[in-house]
Parts: sequence; structure tokens; C-alpha cells
Amino acid sequence: MLIFETLFRFTVYSYRKWTKTADPSELSDTFYNIGCFVITNSIAYFLFQHFIGGFQTVPFGFWILMFLLVCISSYLSGTFMVVVFVILGELKSFKEGINFIFRGISFLDYGKVAVSNGMLLIFLQNKSWEMLIIVFILNYIVSRYFYSKSQSIQNKVERDQFEQMAYTDFLTGVFNRTFMDKKMAELNQTGESIGIVVAEIDKFKGINDSYNHAVGDKVIQHFAATLKSYLDGDDFLFRSGGEEFTLCIRRRNFDETLTLINTMLGGIANNSVAVEYNGEQLFISYTASFGLYYYKVNEHISMEKGYILADELMLQSKQHGRNKISVINGLLNEKVI
Repeated sequence: MLIFETLFRFTVYSYRKWTKTADPSELSDTFYNIGCFVITNSIAYFLFQHFIGGFQTVPFGFWILMFLLVCISSYLSGTFMVVVFVILGELKSFKEGINFIFRGISFLDYGKVAVSNGMLLIFLQNKSWEMLIIVFILNYIVSRYFYSKSQSIQNKVERDQFEQMAYTDFLTGVFNRTFMDKKMAELNQTGESIGIVVAEIDKFKGINDSYNHAVGDKVIQHFAATLKSYLDGDDFLFRSGGEEFTLCIRRRNFDETLTLINTMLGGIANNSVAVEYNGEQLFISYTASFGLYYYKVNEHISMEKGYILADELMLQSKQHGRNKISVINGLLNEKVI
């Protein structure tokens, strides 16, 4: 065991030094790994020799024992590492040590190691050298496959995270204008009936002038969260401007869409946002103006054109006194103020 671990660990060490991927403590880590794995695997083999007689009387006893020995070896290895951390003063609490020993336990991985080690032991005892080599190769192929798979998953996760960052408004956490343009281009191909809504906080400049921009940011966050709370999974909410938000209301007919926006209007007007200003907690009330254009997406009126029409309707709501909804049902060409 000592000869095997020494050859294996120093091969790994030499490769990392050659490829310049070695850590500063690579040499000391190599000696630690040799000692740790020699001790834990030797203990496991001693336990195997001691208990195999009793386990052979149990169905699948050999494999059960191999699984238990893999678990014991893993826990012993973690315990040795905790001892090193204690010596180096890097362990803060007993609970932290326990968590480290039992970190990332995967009984599926333990099972894979138990099966492969059991097969290696059987072929070694029977001097089946070809089968022994095949198992080594199989282990290598499986390990490389799972490593490649994990790298692909990690890369996808990272790509998704970067994409989410690129499409998310950092102040409110909703989608930004970039994603709105992308999604509208996609929705242009659906031909569905949809309600495009543009909503803007009324007299927002007065809030910033009366308090400060930090208070204004709180109001915008509250506005976005309130709008989002009314939406379903098929709907979309975008921050299309400073205090302006655009909604795509889907899977509803005109009456249902109008009822939803009316509910939003009342929910905002009857609510307030808690802010801190000059060391005091204040509750600020505000209203919003809405423009709703409902129609069926087609080649004559795109999503982008629908957004422009909804924006014009929102401006009409402001001109008519704010805290209102201006609506056009494009299916019937009816206008409601």
C-alpha cells in the first residue's frame, strides 16, 4: 500500500508541477495524502480480514462489508484532516469539525467505490490480471465521463448565471429592457392575444426631490414587487425605464386582463412603502398610471408597436389626472378611459 500510494501521489505531484497547476503546499499535501490513505486503507483491509468470515454467511455479505469499509475509510480520512486543522489552529468549533467529516456524503458514490474495490479485490485474489486491468480502465472511463458531465453542468450553470445577470434589473430584480426586447421578438411569432401594459409611478420626481434617491429607489422596488405579485407564471414584467414598467399579460381575455389591471391600480393606491429618512421610519403612499393595449399579435401590429401604443395610453392616463387606466381593445378597436 505504501509503495502504491507513493508512486501514485508523486506521479500526480510531478504532473501538476509540470503543468504549473500545483498549489504552493502541493509537496506537503502529497506526503499527507500518502500517509492518510496508507493508514485508512490498511485499517480497512485489516477490518476486512477480521469480519469477512461472519459476513460470508449473510446474502451479499461481501458487498455489504465492502460498502461499510468504504464509509469507514471516508470518515477516518475526514477525521485525520480535522486533526490537522486543529493542530494548525484553523478549526473554529467542534460542530465545524463534525460538518467537515460528514460533508458532501453521497451513498451512491460510496456504492460505486465499494463495487469497484470489491471487483478489484476479487480479481486480485484470483490472479485474473486481464480483468483487473479492465476494471482499472473502466474506472478511469467512468470517472472521466462523470468529470466531463459535471464540467458541462457547471459551464451551463455559469452561462445561465451570466445570462440572468445580463437580463436582470439589479435594483428591482425583474427583467430589464434588454430582455424585454428579446422576449418581444419571440412573442411576435406566437400570434396570441396579449395585453401590453405600461405602468409608471405618478409624480416620482417629487418623491426624489422631497426625500432623496435612496427613498426613491425603495418606492421603485415596492412598485415592482407589487406589480409582480399579481402576475402568473406565463406573464412577464420588465423595467422599461426609470420608474416605468412594462407588463405582458398572457392567457387571459380582454375582460380578465382589464380586471387584473384595475386590481393592480387599487392595490397600489391603497398601499404604502416603509422607508427610512433622517433616522425616522416613514410610510409613503403613491399612485401609478396605466396604459393597456389588448390585441392579437400579427404582422401588422408587432409587440414593439403594441408597446408604443400602450405607452401613449399611459401618458393619456397622466393627462387625465393620473391614478387611472387608459385602455384600447384592439380586437374590437374600442377605447376606454
